[in-house]
Amino acid sequence: MSLRQRIDQDADFLAAFRQDLHQHPELMYEEHRTSEQVRKTLEQTGIQFKAGLAGGTGILAYLPASGEKVGTVALRADMDALPIHEETGLPYASQTPGKMHACGHDGHTAILLGALRALVSEENRPNDILFMFQPAEEGGAGGERMCQDGVLNGTIFGEPVDYVFGLHGWPAEDVGQFFIRNGPMLAATDEFRVTIHGQGGHAATPHLANDPVVASAQVITALQSVASRNADPLDSIVFTVGAINGGAAHNVIPEAVSLKGTMRTLLPETREMGKKRFYEIVEGISLAMGCKAEIDWHDGYPVTFNDSVAADRFRDMARKQFGDDRLHELEVPIMGGEDFSYYGLHAPAAFYFVGLRREGDENPANVHTPRFDFNDAVIPDCVEAMCRLALDPVK
Repeated sequence: MSLRQRIDQDADFLAAFRQDLHQHPELMYEEHRTSEQVRKTLEQTGIQFKAGLAGGTGILAYLPASGEKVGTVALRADMDALPIHEETGLPYASQTPGKMHACGHDGHTAILLGALRALVSEENRPNDILFMFQPAEEGGAGGERMCQDGVLNGTIFGEPVDYVFGLHGWPAEDVGQFFIRNGPMLAATDEFRVTIHGQGGHAATPHLANDPVVASAQVITALQSVASRNADPLDSIVFTVGAINGGAAHNVIPEAVSLKGTMRTLLPETREMGKKRFYEIVEGISLAMGCKAEIDWHDGYPVTFNDSVAADRFRDMARKQFGDDRLHELEVPIMGGEDFSYYGLHAPAAFYFVGLRREGDENPANVHTPRFDFNDAVIPDCVEAMCRLALDPVK
């Protein structure tokens, strides 16, 4: 039986596995049931694996080369869900209120498991293959903890990795279309929390108060000038304040206002500049308005950067297996973040998108929304893509 025949034969199992995960979503570092379901399937294949990674739920499985080994390839999937209440109405919708697989990690996990199941029976494996099932992509940096635990450097299994690959479903593009680019694929994402402390008072006597609401408004507006006046017009930097909290009554000036948001960049020098300007703007405006700013800055995920050689390996595979008409160059990076970026700090990496949009769906639900659902129809092709990447001899 050929590789593709084994994959197609497994399609119903993988769809059912994915839908079971969808019914039982778990947030970052809580993926205990998900991890257990993966482990049970691994045990059935007889493959070597180590569980309990990255804080407890991460898994690394190892499939050695058959015959003379030429290299090591790692494949990655993320397993966590999001704190969103599902509104799909599907028969396999989330059974946990307030939690759902709104980013397709259930699909990613099923795809990687399918690749493992198909490759176990493959007689000609020139490379050692590592399968990384990681927790906590959604803000928890589970990928970083997997790297710290040694999944790529050979301390757990095999030898240091030559290439690492990952994918993400993309609902805006037609099902089965592949997208990649060299260099920055997704942005670095940093997070901030600010509390602007002022002096409260009565709304009728604002001159006797130092209003943190007005100071906050000035800060939010001024942050937008960083993109327009401090960054190269051809570069990208995005400041977003996503939450503002302060005050409880319509006629009272509060003592403090809190802000939460993100900064997203593509270049290290822009990231450094943006952070510097953030502190200058927030502290300077607050001081000028008679207030004081308390800043909590969190350096988040690095840029997801595609190594050109690793990306070309993906292109060659996609053209050969799926045809030129299904391979596309992503013209510009996406300003979302991904903790696949951490793997690229340790080995040449390539991250690619696969279209999920169903035929006739003119308004597909985006990721991180209550109506999103992964498209099971794309699983077999994604499994084959991962398998072919793993089987391509490392040169």
